[in-house]
Amino acid sequence: MTSRIPLRHTLLARLLATSVLIAMCSIAATTWFAVRITTRAIEQEQGQVLADDAAIQDELTGYAATHADWSGVGPVLDRLARRTDQRIALTTEAHRVIADTAAEATALPRRASAAIDPLRAESASGTGRVEGYRIDPRAVGPYRLPAEERSALHKIAKKMSLCLRDFRIDVRVAESSSGRPSLEPAQDDGPLDMAECDYGELSEPTATEERALKRLDTLVKQCLAEQELPVTEIFRIQPDLTWVSKEITDQKSKKAVDECVDDSRRTQLDPYVAPPALLYLASADADTAPLFDLSKGNTVRLVGVTGAVLALTVAVTAAVAIRLVRPLRALTDAAQRSGEEYVTVPVTTRDETGYLAAAFNDLSERRSRIEAQRKAMVSDIAHELRTPLTTMRGWLEIADDGIVSPDPEFVRSLLEEAVLLQRIVDDLQVLAAADAGELRIHPEPLRVADVLSQVAAAHQAQAAASGVTLQVHAAADVELTADPVRLRQAVGNLVANAVQHTPAGGFVTLAAHRGGDTVTLQVTDTGTGIAPDDLPRVFDRFWRAEKSRSRRTGGSGLGLPIVRKLTEAHGGTVGAESTPGVRTVFTIEMPADE
Repeated sequence: MTSRIPLRHTLLARLLATSVLIAMCSIAATTWFAVRITTRAIEQEQGQVLADDAAIQDELTGYAATHADWSGVGPVLDRLARRTDQRIALTTEAHRVIADTAAEATALPRRASAAIDPLRAESASGTGRVEGYRIDPRAVGPYRLPAEERSALHKIAKKMSLCLRDFRIDVRVAESSSGRPSLEPAQDDGPLDMAECDYGELSEPTATEERALKRLDTLVKQCLAEQELPVTEIFRIQPDLTWVSKEITDQKSKKAVDECVDDSRRTQLDPYVAPPALLYLASADADTAPLFDLSKGNTVRLVGVTGAVLALTVAVTAAVAIRLVRPLRALTDAAQRSGEEYVTVPVTTRDETGYLAAAFNDLSERRSRIEAQRKAMVSDIAHELRTPLTTMRGWLEIADDGIVSPDPEFVRSLLEEAVLLQRIVDDLQVLAAADAGELRIHPEPLRVADVLSQVAAAHQAQAAASGVTLQVHAAADVELTADPVRLRQAVGNLVANAVQHTPAGGFVTLAAHRGGDTVTLQVTDTGTGIAPDDLPRVFDRFWRAEKSRSRRTGGSGLGLPIVRKLTEAHGGTVGAESTPGVRTVFTIEMPADE
């Protein structure tokens, strides 16, 4: 009867608890991943929006730097709106609409996204923080070179680059917004050394630049005069709009000059650039819903979905658990039955439980077979021991009754029975040690020919008495590492068995040879042979091919099983083949020495 298991310890309860835990962890992990992915998507979308906003602001600033007004900015806004999927609007500083990509006149956002002014563009540091305002480099105004001057400067730059190439200096020609070319290193190798190829013309201002620089110089001097700073003829402005003065050395004066140069440049460029404007950016779809809203309704839906998932998990787990527990209970009941030799359970599935049931059935069948073999072996052992004991008891009872006197022949008969009994006990002890893995061998290098000769000599008297000729055919150089006592015992059992089954005038041959990494020992006889159906059982314990043969002449039936155990203990194998009435060959294969 199956013992009652507490509910908390049952497989069903454990499966349910495990499934609920897994479901909760899955829901928590899914929620966490969903939030992370959603957050990351929002961050990426915001980053893309910021990048798009910066690109729009930069392109419109470039447009303002190269145009004197906003009259043609409409197509530019339409193109940017299609690319970024945003609404883009420009207004004056007085909030008068200049251009708008919205199809209908709708209200603008309350705050402008940026101010578009190429003369006061935001100057950011490497960290993104606004450091001040700068003049956009694309605002060149009167410094823009005409085609003739640009072509002449490019020829000079090309000539200088070819000259530098002769000195293994690789340069490329870059062009500024004004059209002025300059030489830059092809790789970031530091400043160029152009002493051998500096023709001077490339660094000198052109006629167009000269006029613009003179105008800028006048504006700067006016600004300096208003601030009461000294101005000398040494002061001049370079084509790259930097300035030099040997007399102004203190930092405060230098900063004032820098401010005058910047203010003068803005004054000079103002007629050539578009007036400042305000940029408004908004999503093209004003009705877009928030990406994530954990409102009360969403919370209820989330809880409902979680409960449904848990309920479904519990239901599926319960069904699976019941399906798993039913065959396990059948296995438990079958295992607890006693007094039955062969108990089976039905195999209803092809999964692990079905395999377990099939394995249980196989185990039960093997147990029944082994139990039958055990009973038969106990019966055989009792029968084997009973024969010599019965003989000894009979002779002793006769002697005790005074029927016979204990003469030497009487004592010799009892001694033979005792020796037979001792041999049976010794054989059983060897087999028991082998079965328990305790059969000890003491291997040492030996020559096989010597072992076979010793075995033949030990059985020579028995063979001569039976009229059988013993022969040894083994090369002297065949060697292996084995226990000499155990090896002689194994070969001796085969020879004794062969002599017993060989009629007078027959031959028993002991042979050995080496083939590759194996040494083969063979015992061949010309006896009665073994039937093909009996060959698979010759190494079974207490088995005899001739059931009618007496125990004394036929042996105990343990010799060949001992041969197999001794051979396996050396890492070898033993086999038999026979042709009834012609010959029988027992072959032992042992690992050879390297």
